[in-house]
Amino acid sequence: MPSTAPHLGNSIASRDIASLLHPYTNLKAHESVGPMVITGGRGVTVVDDAGREYIEGVAGLWCTSLGFDEPRLVEAAVRQLRTLPFYHAFAHKSHEPGIELAEKLVALAPVPMSKAFFACSGSEANDTAVKLVWYYNNALGRPQKKKIIGRIKAYHGVTVASASLTGLPNNHRDFDLPIDRILHTDCPHWYRFHEEGEDEEAFASRLAASLEALIQREGPETVAAFIAEPVMGAGGVIVPPRTYFEKIQAVLRKHDVLLIADEVICGFGRTGAMFGSETFGLKPDIMTMAKALTSAYMPLSAVLVSEPIYRACVAESEKIGVFGHGYTYSGHPVSCAVALETLKIYEERDIVAHTRAVGARLQEGLARYRSHPLVGEVRGVGLIAGVELVADKATRQPFDPKLGVAARLAGFAQGHGAILRPIGDTLGFSPPLIITPEEVDELVARFGRALDDTTAWLEHEHRFRPA
Repeated sequence: MPSTAPHLGNSIASRDIASLLHPYTNLKAHESVGPMVITGGRGVTVVDDAGREYIEGVAGLWCTSLGFDEPRLVEAAVRQLRTLPFYHAFAHKSHEPGIELAEKLVALAPVPMSKAFFACSGSEANDTAVKLVWYYNNALGRPQKKKIIGRIKAYHGVTVASASLTGLPNNHRDFDLPIDRILHTDCPHWYRFHEEGEDEEAFASRLAASLEALIQREGPETVAAFIAEPVMGAGGVIVPPRTYFEKIQAVLRKHDVLLIADEVICGFGRTGAMFGSETFGLKPDIMTMAKALTSAYMPLSAVLVSEPIYRACVAESEKIGVFGHGYTYSGHPVSCAVALETLKIYEERDIVAHTRAVGARLQEGLARYRSHPLVGEVRGVGLIAGVELVADKATRQPFDPKLGVAARLAGFAQGHGAILRPIGDTLGFSPPLIITPEEVDELVARFGRALDDTTAWLEHEHRFRPA
């Protein structure tokens, strides 16, 4: 059937409109706006089809940790393509890159882990974690202990199960989600949700009590797991309040509830430690990871499981005759080879120490805008940060969503040569881990110019006077 999009000639943009269904895009607007076509990249910058350069302030989708032209990753992929371009791990088959990567990840884990399972995306990894939790409890003879608790504003992916874990309305609306046995508890955003006179530690205590009350209402014998990002990414770069995970984990231990750490964004240096779990003291039973695992040069994700979970899987697969889960591209040898080279680079260049240093510079640079009339909160850790815009600083009143203020600021930033991520009223920052101090300063400066442009736009177009 012919396309319903208007005919705009044979440009690359018109071909895109005519043929490509874009994820996370207003599809109606796209028919008239069209795409920004990226044609190349170098270091922390990308180039569009008009030759304009941009600092990629979000590393693509929080993922291109080593920048856009790391030759060692290209060479690792080519070497593996020439040696063994594909093989699988079904039915006792294996290959050396997959074996070596599994060994490396188990050794890197911040808590004891037993085995690594591979998939292609963070969504698939979290979907796998759901299945493993259910499989584990069936193996233990607890068929009722299946409910998994996510958090409001969390993001865990877009498969049927992982989108259900996600706590964002647009991932549920008209997709008939969430599915049964998925619950959500409070968002740990102190700035937005604290009560009058409540400090961070009191707020964390209230959220832990709320989680316990939810478990009690549902019945502890029915609640199997709790999933959390160390820092919430796509929900607005939300850093947990002081003592939050300490108190949450005490509730989980009390009720024999597994902890799943979603390290898809935070893993491999983003927070100034190898894993966000180290930064915030998480002791997970399951870890999921992707994105910076290969610097996004090849699709790959991993699920690490503890020994008790693995042993339960062994027993159940013995009973059934097979562990009936896996993907065609689980542990694709080319992806594994690229991941191994990525991890070598992290180690050789001490990317975690570098992230701590340049991350401090990013946080300090953005903190200078706390006094700006449009800025309600600047938050972050390591090389991930969020700047939340408000209509009124004193009351924390958000802007009318119809104004799309953060999206407008992102547009101004793009005009100044910086790509940022608008999330509601928040601008997300997550540049490649290789960014230099000078590039951090330039990224922050371009954001500042866009912030001033946004103020001028609000004053001119909407007669808005910052409070």
